[in-house]
Amino acid sequence: MKFYYEVAPNKTVIKNSHFLTYHSNKKLQSGQIVEIPIGKKNIIGIVWRNVEKPTFDTKEIIRCYPTPLPKHLLEASRWISEYYQTPLGKVISAILPKGIFKNRRNKLITESYTSKNSRTNFVYTNSQKDAIKKINAINSGSIILHGITGSGKTEVYINQAKKVVASGKSVIVLTPEIALTSQLLINFKREFNNIKVVHSGLKETERFNIWNNIINDNSPQIIIGARSAIFSPVKELGLIIIDEAHEPSFKQEQTPKYSALRLASFLASKLKFKVILGSATPLVEDYFLAKKSNKNIIELTELANNNATKPILDIIDLSKEKSHPFLSAKLIHNIKDNIKNGQQTLIYHNRRGTAPITLCQNCGWQANCPNCFFPLTLHHDMFTLLCHTCGHKHNVPTSCPDCGKADIIYKGIGTKNIEQELKKLFPEASIVRFDADIDKDKTVDKLYNEIIGGDFDIIIGTQIIAKGLDIPKLKTVGIIQAEAGLSLPDFTSSERTFQLISQVTGRVGRHSSNTNVILQTYQPKNPIILYGLNQDYHNFYNYELNIRQKTFFPPFSFLLKLNCTYKTEKTTIQNARKEANNIKKQFGDKIQILGPTPAFHEKTNAGYRWQIVVRAKKRSILLDIAANYSEKPHWSIDIDPPTLL
Repeated sequence: MKFYYEVAPNKTVIKNSHFLTYHSNKKLQSGQIVEIPIGKKNIIGIVWRNVEKPTFDTKEIIRCYPTPLPKHLLEASRWISEYYQTPLGKVISAILPKGIFKNRRNKLITESYTSKNSRTNFVYTNSQKDAIKKINAINSGSIILHGITGSGKTEVYINQAKKVVASGKSVIVLTPEIALTSQLLINFKREFNNIKVVHSGLKETERFNIWNNIINDNSPQIIIGARSAIFSPVKELGLIIIDEAHEPSFKQEQTPKYSALRLASFLASKLKFKVILGSATPLVEDYFLAKKSNKNIIELTELANNNATKPILDIIDLSKEKSHPFLSAKLIHNIKDNIKNGQQTLIYHNRRGTAPITLCQNCGWQANCPNCFFPLTLHHDMFTLLCHTCGHKHNVPTSCPDCGKADIIYKGIGTKNIEQELKKLFPEASIVRFDADIDKDKTVDKLYNEIIGGDFDIIIGTQIIAKGLDIPKLKTVGIIQAEAGLSLPDFTSSERTFQLISQVTGRVGRHSSNTNVILQTYQPKNPIILYGLNQDYHNFYNYELNIRQKTFFPPFSFLLKLNCTYKTEKTTIQNARKEANNIKKQFGDKIQILGPTPAFHEKTNAGYRWQIVVRAKKRSILLDIAANYSEKPHWSIDIDPPTLL
């Protein structure tokens, strides 16, 4: 006897068609993962539903993975496809691990932990107790847990996770960075003995083995990981926690360009559970929508450590500093004292490398990437010019390629440049750089453990160190050129700058010892910088919301970003302008069009990119526009982009 099924393949086979019909001699369930023939190749698909025998001939399903995906992942796949105008095949490809039908030995991933730190006498703060009480009173839906840095949001997470696990359901905990999974794991393993860590840093076999164990484990599980961990195939999902929920990394950059926050909210509404969005600096858009719809916003205003001492805040006007090109006299003095007293200093600057600009002083030639047109960044340790967009490398010129003169100079600063200078000033100090260029042989986990263990006197880093890390021996935070992010041509540049300053400031003031923050800037009276330094979210929110309203940016509008890419600049410009005019003619006053303009990353390996941004009061209009470009060659779409860069 034959059974017939609609199967959703993990790639687009027929344009505008999500499903193909196959047959099997076995009775299969919706959600089962199968291998199916397409032409001369075999690909992966998901059984969507059983159907009646069609009028046309069908091919047979080759083989089947025994355990079906949970129903909620099928619903999530369909939702992402519709909500973001993405072919279902690309969504399925993102959800499933690679190599499902490879022959390999399965390894048991479930880990059992024995608590090293007894929590029997753990006492919640009054603020935590109040937050827990309010969360318990909520049945389902999204909850913004707005807790100041150091308020103990993690303990609230654990409290809620314990209730869910006790009810027989699983919990997914999302973090914006792989680096933060270790810290969460340390805290969660004190209470739970069935934890699995999922992230993109794992090898294919490791990821599959973890996935395989998750889907075949019927007991309650704790899943900790970055954005894609939301696709973990747990049987009974009862809670999603999103830590540092303001981070843009929760929106996928590649197709399917989904937001983990929006997907979590969808799943919560379907399965009737809670989503906790934890952050000291919630997204302006999320905070506004929660207030407007009277959704749940719960404040944690009290530090977890009652004995904690607020840091001393200093603003240094760099225009008045003469002692050093980018290190103030006060910061140098504090670093010296900290080294003497066995305390740590954190230097924050959100730019990698040594110098972001290489140019000729004689004729003005500048070293740019041949693929992206972006300035190449000098990395002095490798003596290489590197593109931070595409990875292109170029030898450092000894003379100008245009005029031939040896007047090559390097402008600006990066983390490697700062490291170099600090080594000159403090040769006796132990210095570590914590950014995307760290030695691949040194794992993030190992480096983080060394930092919190006090192995380094000076820690230099980019935004990685601004996210949730607790460094007990940290005495001073130094912020270099605090206003740097404000120059980016994006509607979120102020918000991002505020978040990063506020978050990195929050690395101190968590303990009883005296600490300080030294913020260096050429704009000492800029309100964004002042709000960030004082971690003044509410005044920042009101300030930023007013600007967003005047400029008609989210949350007062919806955005669609269309990118056009061709091999030649002329063809790209022609097609971008043509499509912009077509959209204007079709939708008229219902929309506003920004551009077309060169994309922020104008030149890529694929060619030249131009960008059209469409704004509208109704998201449905943008979906109608996006539908015309979702599978159109040379075009890519991003609905609800977190940035226009």
